[in-house]
Amino acid sequence: MKPVCLIIGAGAGIGGHVGKRFARDGYHVVLCRRGNAQGLESLIAEIESDGGSADGRLLNIVEENAVEELVLDVEKNTGPIEVVVHNIGAQIGNRSLTDTPLKTFELGWRLSCFSLFRLAHAVLPIMAERGKGTLLVTSSTAARRGNAGQHSHAAAMGGRRMLCQSLNAEFAAQNIHVAHIVIDGAVDAPDTLGKMLGENAFDKLRQEKGNEDGLMLPSHIADTYFHIAQQHRSVWTHELDLRSFSDEAWWNHAVSVSF
Repeated sequence: MKPVCLIIGAGAGIGGHVGKRFARDGYHVVLCRRGNAQGLESLIAEIESDGGSADGRLLNIVEENAVEELVLDVEKNTGPIEVVVHNIGAQIGNRSLTDTPLKTFELGWRLSCFSLFRLAHAVLPIMAERGKGTLLVTSSTAARRGNAGQHSHAAAMGGRRMLCQSLNAEFAAQNIHVAHIVIDGAVDAPDTLGKMLGENAFDKLRQEKGNEDGLMLPSHIADTYFHIAQQHRSVWTHELDLRSFSDEAWWNHAVSVSF
């Protein structure tokens, strides 16, 4: 039976490429995304055409019991989850305080923070019983720095970071590796940054910045995720920042948008 890598948020960017990377090294990958069944099937077909093993589910992560039932189903019908990737974003763009409805703020927390808690609550005790497991959490600049107009995003991502630290404090001694990965820059991902910017602006960014490796390439981000999941526990990475060589680090400059 192949080891299972469960990916929550498997789009065309980071999540999908992480799935490809783990499948290439013998994992069965369970790919979950909110919508676009056709895109999900295409991703599965691509992995299988390269000799990998994958299946997919459409998942509404804020729906009651959806995460918990997913974990139990995968464990029962697919195999033991060795690696789980939480790759859910909640960027709503820049909004002033008065232009951020209460429901919007709450939704950001539910997507970015509460969903991680539910996933950890469902899967980490199972991993602990087996004596091993890895939780990789995609995060963002907003987890380290709040900017004007980022009330919902910064609060949700900051909470996610602290949750990762708390999970690590409880589960590291049980051989569970929790890593919080800060994506400090723009990712070449059409279904996240592309949708946020719009097709024309995204194409222009690709042509200008992408040609100089100024956009973060998801396939290389995926290499880092895979490396972290294979680390010996004497040298575990618990938090790291990733950014393009041409970008200033989050602590060196102030910008109005957190990716």
